[in-house]
Amino acid sequence: MRVGGPAARLLVARSADELVERANELWDAEEPWLLLGGGSNTVVSDEGFPGTVLLVDFDGVERIETGEEAPGTVRLRVQAGHDWDALVAECVERGWAGIEALSGIPGFAGAAPVQNIGAYGTELSDVLHSIRFLDRFEGGVRTITADELELSYRDSAIKRGLEGVVLSIDLVLGEGSRRGRHGDGEGPVLSAPIAYAQLANALGVELGARVPLADVRREVLRLRASKGMVLDPADHDTWSSGSFFTNPIVSERFARTLPEHAPRFPVDQVDPAPAVTSLEEIAAGLPLRVPPPAPEPKVKLSAAWLIEHSGIGRGFRLPGSGAAISSKHTLAITNRGGATAAQVAELGRFVVQRVRQEFGVVLVPEPNLYGLEI
Repeated sequence: MRVGGPAARLLVARSADELVERANELWDAEEPWLLLGGGSNTVVSDEGFPGTVLLVDFDGVERIETGEEAPGTVRLRVQAGHDWDALVAECVERGWAGIEALSGIPGFAGAAPVQNIGAYGTELSDVLHSIRFLDRFEGGVRTITADELELSYRDSAIKRGLEGVVLSIDLVLGEGSRRGRHGDGEGPVLSAPIAYAQLANALGVELGARVPLADVRREVLRLRASKGMVLDPADHDTWSSGSFFTNPIVSERFARTLPEHAPRFPVDQVDPAPAVTSLEEIAAGLPLRVPPPAPEPKVKLSAAWLIEHSGIGRGFRLPGSGAAISSKHTLAITNRGGATAAQVAELGRFVVQRVRQEFGVVLVPEPNLYGLEI
């Protein structure tokens, strides 16, 4: 966003071993510190960060074979400091399918599992196998599976308090089937099924269709650029941290209080485990377990729609502020060239207040904020 002040001290980790060493030293010192990758999803106050910033500065991708890989799949180990979009580009070029719809997302691979990055119907959880993780409290490096990370919409166990440092991530991708002009299997490698209506429309196909990987990447980059979500130094609409707010998830009952034309999207929910009492327990006189209540159905709302219909349109800015809503997409707060972090936060608070007053929904910021309150 090109706002915010300096760090009191900067350290750089140029290898996974150095990252482990530096992180342990900082934890032992019990001083405030910040782990930083690409910085694309971080907004720091104008006063800066009062402690040490530890910058991740190492990359690398390797194909690994454990003997457990399913036929037609490839397992990759990606270092935490590897540029995410560069990874997607390489996978598309090599014919490895599964993350092509995540083209253009800025930042490094190590940050991807923290909030389960996603776009255009694909999430990291679709392909993540595991991560190598330096656990602060267990005191060593361990492997955490995707299931153990409890990934959900822009959320994970790490985001909810599992303290440590991601060193690398393992992905399982498809080696890609081919469709030749005459069905001979000599054509371009096909993508995972298209799962997002806007992307399907852009590609001119039905939902669930599979198209060449390169076509998906091209259209995703085009769609993101049309919303100001691909960095262009000459375009202030791209001087942002991407979507500034997450899409709210609310109960279906509450959603019925909103205008009928407000967009709603179903949310996958885990059914409660059945209540089972064993025969041995019954014989011992224990009472039957009562089935847990079914979870209340949830729906996801469109934060962009809520913002627009609360009276805040594209390009909106507060008087005298250098921060403004993007002229391309109402979910992005942008720096128009001379914004301060305080002005970014001020506009964020105004948006939250307007949406809460109009619809009773409290928007939650998506970027990591330091020294700022929304």
